[in-house]
Amino acid sequence: MKVLVISIFSFLFSFHCFSKFLAADRPLKVFILCGQSNMEGHAKISTIEAMKMDPVTRPIYKQMVDLKGNPITCEKVWISYFTGGRDNMGEGSGKLTAGYGSRRVPAEMGEKIGPEFTFGIYAQKALKEPILIIKTAWGGKSIHTDFRPPSAGPYLFNENEIENFKRRGKNINEIKADKAEQTGRFYRLMMDHVKKVLSDIKRVYPDYNQKKGYELAGFAWFQGWNDMVASGTYPNRGQPGGYDAYTDCLAHFIRDVRKDLNAPKMKFVIGVMGVGGPLEKYASPRYVPIHGNFRNAMAAPAIMPEFKGNVFAVRTAKFWDMRLKVLEDNQERVKQMAGFLKNKHKDHANRDGSMTAQEQKEYIEKYRTKLISEKEEAYARIAKSNGGYHYYGSAKTMAQIGKAFAEAVLSTD
Repeated sequence: MKVLVISIFSFLFSFHCFSKFLAADRPLKVFILCGQSNMEGHAKISTIEAMKMDPVTRPIYKQMVDLKGNPITCEKVWISYFTGGRDNMGEGSGKLTAGYGSRRVPAEMGEKIGPEFTFGIYAQKALKEPILIIKTAWGGKSIHTDFRPPSAGPYLFNENEIENFKRRGKNINEIKADKAEQTGRFYRLMMDHVKKVLSDIKRVYPDYNQKKGYELAGFAWFQGWNDMVASGTYPNRGQPGGYDAYTDCLAHFIRDVRKDLNAPKMKFVIGVMGVGGPLEKYASPRYVPIHGNFRNAMAAPAIMPEFKGNVFAVRTAKFWDMRLKVLEDNQERVKQMAGFLKNKHKDHANRDGSMTAQEQKEYIEKYRTKLISEKEEAYARIAKSNGGYHYYGSAKTMAQIGKAFAEAVLSTD
């Protein structure tokens, strides 16, 4: 029995050493994360605490924090993060931890996370070898203009846009010149930064072995809000095919990124915009056609024959915090009721205008108590740190999205 135990231990030790040798002998895995504000990430670190309250996210929470509940630092994952506004573009870099979300000062550790934190955690967990993440993200950017890839050609204004400019007395030539200057600027900024990091990896990851080199192992794209709301660019967005131009542009983007980085088969993950959550859960049907069309247009490149097996769409609506959504919907109902009473709506209690201001206040408070519990408000104080367009600034949501991106880019399907 003693001999058997020693033999098993020897085998496990040898396997461990062999695994470490293989990892050391492989090229460094490099992943690129790119997009707009939700790739930046607006979930305050404090909202990580709410993940303990849900059995679905509790196991992810345990991967994100140490025994004291503080965010971990990934010893084998390094990150270079390029972001900032027009006047403060800059880079933050180091070992991956919480704080690489949206930043006021690019080079300084922030108070937020985006998808990068759990992306790095789960990619490292799967690969068991060093990883480098290059993240470039800026809020409020479109693919039709800001990230427009070279092969998509210039942005062409449609007839409706031109007529609208004329009605407003705008100088068409100046508008076209401004658009030409803006077009593709953030694609170029992204590409320049990626190439800068790859040209001197040791600057970011000091233990990089130049002899082993690196492998571009995947690219994750998380963008969309500015295109989804661009009714001028997509005048038929509520109709089938209304966002086909987005699909075309994203397909060009994938091709150009691969070409410019000399990585023709690099895996590509599309984070499909999921703000609002599952369409069937919408309180109002008003935006369902628009949001549904846009989500399908974003996901479409993943089913193109040329991208089969190396482009994947991750639907992020399933990670929407419905508990926060229900609370928000109920808060909106309370606000509407206050308006009904104030304006003496014919279908509500103050239709005859007989209620005093105090009576209206008491009525609203009673109505509010019926719809919103203290427990739900307490949950929101822990779980929410931003608006719905930023997935409520919820670490619970960002963590699931980052994990899903990592699983998709590392899938073998």
